Amino acid sequence: MTTNQNNWTKSSWKNFTALQQPNWPDQDGVDNVLANLSLLPPLVFAGEIRSLKEVLAKAVKGDAFLLQGGDCSENFSSVTAPNIRETLKILLQMAVVLTYAGGKPVVKVGRIAGQFAKPRSSDTETRDGVTLPSYRGDMVNEAEFAEKCRIPNPKFMLKGYNMAASTLNLLRAFTRGGFGSLQRVQAWNQEFVEHSPMGRSYDRIAKQIDQAIRFMGTIGIPPDTPQINQTQLFTSHEALLLQYEEALTRKDTITGDWYDCSAHMLWIGERTRQVDGAHVEFLRGVHNPIGIKIGPTYELDDIKGLIEVLNPENEAGRITLICRLGVKKVEKVLPPLLREMKHEGFNIVWSCDPMHANTYTATSGLKTRSFNDILSEITCFFESHWSEGTIPGGVHFEMTGNNVTECTGGARNINDEELANNYLTTCDPRLNAEQSLEVAFQIADMIRS
Repeated sequence: MTTNQNNWTKSSWKNFTALQQPNWPDQDGVDNVLANLSLLPPLVFAGEIRSLKEVLAKAVKGDAFLLQGGDCSENFSSVTAPNIRETLKILLQMAVVLTYAGGKPVVKVGRIAGQFAKPRSSDTETRDGVTLPSYRGDMVNEAEFAEKCRIPNPKFMLKGYNMAASTLNLLRAFTRGGFGSLQRVQAWNQEFVEHSPMGRSYDRIAKQIDQAIRFMGTIGIPPDTPQINQTQLFTSHEALLLQYEEALTRKDTITGDWYDCSAHMLWIGERTRQVDGAHVEFLRGVHNPIGIKIGPTYELDDIKGLIEVLNPENEAGRITLICRLGVKKVEKVLPPLLREMKHEGFNIVWSCDPMHANTYTATSGLKTRSFNDILSEITCFFESHWSEGTIPGGVHFEMTGNNVTECTGGARNINDEELANNYLTTCDPRLNAEQSLEVAFQIADMIRS
């Protein structure tokens, strides 16, 4: 693959092999939807994307810390004001803990407003002798195991755009309209967290912040300054459906650069990060920050090739390596990667995804993850960086602000038998609000170290 920008167009990916794409039954319907999408307003703006890249560049040097989290796969039915509010609330709580207790600015990036598509290991799924197309997320088809539901419907891409626009509209209202104000840090404490050990620890921080704000008011710094009264949240999702991403890719009138305006940050998954594949070809030409998911079976030459193609100018803030290695393998496979990337001099935000490689099936048959495994992988991630002289720059969680019982362990010590009490995910298990807050306190201690 050439890295010559002059050879790139937003549709040049079509000359490459595109994996994980739906088998649309009606191409005319697809073309009609894409034509409509290409005329709709961008979901995010080039200036916002540049702002994210600037703060991520600070995380490369250790002057900021990336907190990325949200649902494994968003569902249209969950795009409601309460769900959006609760997800934002726990992200804000975690960011407060990491900033105040960890002593470092936090870059908040949600897996939200676009994570409606998912890769699958097989094109089909078989149950009781019946074989149907796999569920690929609400932007493609429906989860119900029925023939009419599993037929890919291109109109769902248009619905996904509308759902993302609604989510972004509410997020902007919350973050700029006072909900995200530091004066509300105590109000963010949810009832079921408030009466837990984590809630009490958070409450102590909230009271200290309140005292600091009152002091600033006393010396003449108004509490309605943007630094206190507003916050900034960026959005992200896996750039999986290339036709959808192309339709929302626009040329910035100020710089002349191309941006994928479906989200501020995009990532590329393990299944689609082939150096000579369509996803890499598409992403190399847009100027968004790009995440690259890396599992334990990575090849060093492949990772180097990806970075050289996606970031030929070695621009800080452009590339985030999201390591999903597993608690049993991280200690062995992460250090060689750190050493090689350091040797090459690549500017990288190193992020730990302690979720994806730590999934197991409980005795109840439900997929779950152990809180202790999650925390252990994060701890090993930090310790490996300290040993290699590199910078642990962020974390990447599947989490929710709701009181679910999907991951075992944590302060309430959820066990396998209790998972069914409130197991709501349609995809992978998520940390609940209390578990998310607990892990934030643990990470803050490591950042401060």
